Amino acid sequence: RCLSDWSSDVCSSDLENYNLHFSKDAKRLFLGLASIRPVKDTTLPDFEKAGVDVWNYKDDDLQPVQLKNLDKDLKKSYLAVLEINKNEIFQLGDEKFPEVQITEEGNGNVFYASSDFGKRIARQWQGFTLSDVYAIDASTGLKKIIIKDFKGSIYPSYTGKYLLLYNDKQKAYSVYNSESGQLYKVAADIKVPLCDEENDVPDDPNPYGIIKWVQDDKYVLVYDRYDVWKVDPNGKEKSAAISNGRKDKIEYRYINIDKDEKFIADKQLLYFLAFNEKNKMSGIAQWSFDWKGEMGYNKLTKNFYRGFEKAKNDSVLIYTKESFITSPNICSGQIKLFPNENIIPEGVKEIFFDSLIENQLSNLNPQQSQYLWGSAELFKWKAYTGKETEGILYKPENFDAKKKYPMIVYYYERNNNTLYNYQPPSPTPSRLNIPLFTSRGYVVFVPDIWYTTGHPGKSAYDYIVSGTRALIKQGFIDSTKIGLQGQSWGGYQTAYLITQTNLFAAAWAGAPVVNMFSAYGGIRWESGLNRQMQYEKSQSRIGATIWERPDLYIENSPLFHLQKVKTPLVIMSNDADGAVPWYQGIEFFTAMRRLNKPIWLLSYNGEAHNLVERRNRKDIQIREQQFFDWLLKGDKPPLW
Repeated sequence: RCLSDWSSDVCSSDLENYNLHFSKDAKRLFLGLASIRPVKDTTLPDFEKAGVDVWNYKDDDLQPVQLKNLDKDLKKSYLAVLEINKNEIFQLGDEKFPEVQITEEGNGNVFYASSDFGKRIARQWQGFTLSDVYAIDASTGLKKIIIKDFKGSIYPSYTGKYLLLYNDKQKAYSVYNSESGQLYKVAADIKVPLCDEENDVPDDPNPYGIIKWVQDDKYVLVYDRYDVWKVDPNGKEKSAAISNGRKDKIEYRYINIDKDEKFIADKQLLYFLAFNEKNKMSGIAQWSFDWKGEMGYNKLTKNFYRGFEKAKNDSVLIYTKESFITSPNICSGQIKLFPNENIIPEGVKEIFFDSLIENQLSNLNPQQSQYLWGSAELFKWKAYTGKETEGILYKPENFDAKKKYPMIVYYYERNNNTLYNYQPPSPTPSRLNIPLFTSRGYVVFVPDIWYTTGHPGKSAYDYIVSGTRALIKQGFIDSTKIGLQGQSWGGYQTAYLITQTNLFAAAWAGAPVVNMFSAYGGIRWESGLNRQMQYEKSQSRIGATIWERPDLYIENSPLFHLQKVKTPLVIMSNDADGAVPWYQGIEFFTAMRRLNKPIWLLSYNGEAHNLVERRNRKDIQIREQQFFDWLLKGDKPPLW
C-alpha cells in the first residue's frame, strides 16, 4: 500500500517483485519503491486502439529492447530503506540510480551506485556506457560524486570504507576512501598487466578482476593473468604476490567453497585451481594468511576439475574430475601443507605436494569401455602470421600414423584450455560432436585463432589454413578429404574460408553471417539489442562503422566473394534464431543458388540459435554425419 508519509506519486512495490530484507543488525529494512502507474483507460475498447510501436530516436533503448524488458520494467522498483528506530524512510535508488550496492550486509555507513543516466543511447554501438560513480550516505540518502564518465568496474569493500575502481581506459586500479574523501591510485607498483593480456577485440581489455576483500578491509586480493596479489587499499604497503605462477605459466583462480562468504578471513585456508598454460594440466593449491610464503599445490595432472564443495567442519573437498577419455566422476580429496605440524617451518617459501589424497566416489560411465573413443593432444605450428600457435588434435582410437585419415576442422576462437575436458557424445545443439567422429575414424582438429582488428576473415584463414597444412605435412591426413564445421562465429568463418581456398572438400556452417552490411543494422532478437556494437567493439572486430570503412565490410563479407566457391556447403539457419538474423542464411542460400553452387539450407522451425529440442539435435547429428561421410569417406549421398 502507499506509504502515508511518502510522496503521493510513490508506493511500495508488490512484495512478489522485491525481496524485503533486514540489515545484519536488524536496524534497517530494505524495500523497493515504484511509481504509481496511471489507471488503464477503459473508455476505448481494445479493438479500436491502434497496434503500433513508436521508435523514438531519443529513447534510451530501441523498441525491441523495450518490448523484451516490458514485463521486468513493469515490476521494477528502486531501493529504499526504513530506519526502524527512527521510523524514517528514504529512497536510495531511482531511474537515475537503478542499482545501489549496499555494504556490511546493510550495516554500512556508505553505499555506492553508478549512473549512466542521459548516456545510454551510445550503448547501441559501444556496447557500454560511461557512468558517474557516487558514494551514498546510508543514513540520509545524500549522494556525492566520486568520478564522472567512468568506464570500468567497481568493487566496494565489505565495510564500505573503500571503493576499488578499475579504469578500463587507464588500465589501472584506484581506491576511493570514504572517510578522507580522496581518490588515489593503488597497485601501481605491480609491473605486470592486470587486464587481459591477450585482448584482440577493438575495445579496452577487461580486468582479470578480484577475489574478495580481506577481513576488516585490510587488503583486497587482485588477479593478474597468472597470480594473485595482496593490495593495500591505502596505497602505502607494497603489493605482494601470494603465488608465483608467471614463472611457469601457471594460472591460479580462487575456488569459492562457501557461497555465503562475504570476505576472506585472516586465518582462512584458501583453495585455488592451478592451471598450467603450457601443458593444460591442473591441480589444487592452498594458501593461508598465516603463511607468508608462496602458494603450495599438488602435482598437476592431465585432468580438468570443477564443481568444488567443502565439508563444513573438515578440510575435505568434493569435486568432479574428468579428461577427454574419462567422463566426470565425483571425487573427495584433501591436501595439507604440513600433515604432522601445526606451524610453518622457518625459512619455507614454497611447497609442492607429491599427490592429492584422493578417493574416487563414482564410476558414472562404465559402458564407454565398449566403444571406440579416441585421444586428445596438443598440436603446435607456426601460423602464416609467424606466431607460434597451438590447437587440439583428436585422433581415432587405434590410430596408425602410416594410414591416411579424413579430417574435420572445427573452431570458434581459442579452445586450447579444453584439452582435458570430457565431451559426451550426446546430440549437440550445433557444435561438432567430436567423440562421435573420432569413433568413426575421423581426425578432428581444433585450431586456436588470433585476430587482427579490421581483418577477422583473413585472421581465420591465417590460422585455420596454416594449421591444416601443417597437419597434412605430418603424413597421416588425406589432403583431399578435409571438412570444415563451425557454428555462429565459427559459421561465419566457414563461410569466409570457402571463398578463399579450395582446400576443403566439404563445409558446414551453422547460423553464419554472410553480409556484414545488413547484419550491422540487424537485431539480436533474444535481447532486442542492435548488432552495431558487435562490429565496432566486439567479436566481429571490424573496429569502424560501415561509413568509415566500407572496404573492410566488403573484404570480410563472404557474400561479395561467393563466385569463387567450389566447396559443397550445408547451412543451418533457424527461423527463431535470437542471435544471428535468419535472413543471413537466406541471403547466403539464394546467392549461392543463383551462382549454381552446391548448397543446402536447414531451417528448423521455431528453433533458436542453438537447437533446443532433442529431436532436432538428433536430426542434425544424423544429417551432418551423412554429409561428411559422403564427401570425406565416399559413402552414398544422402537423399535430402
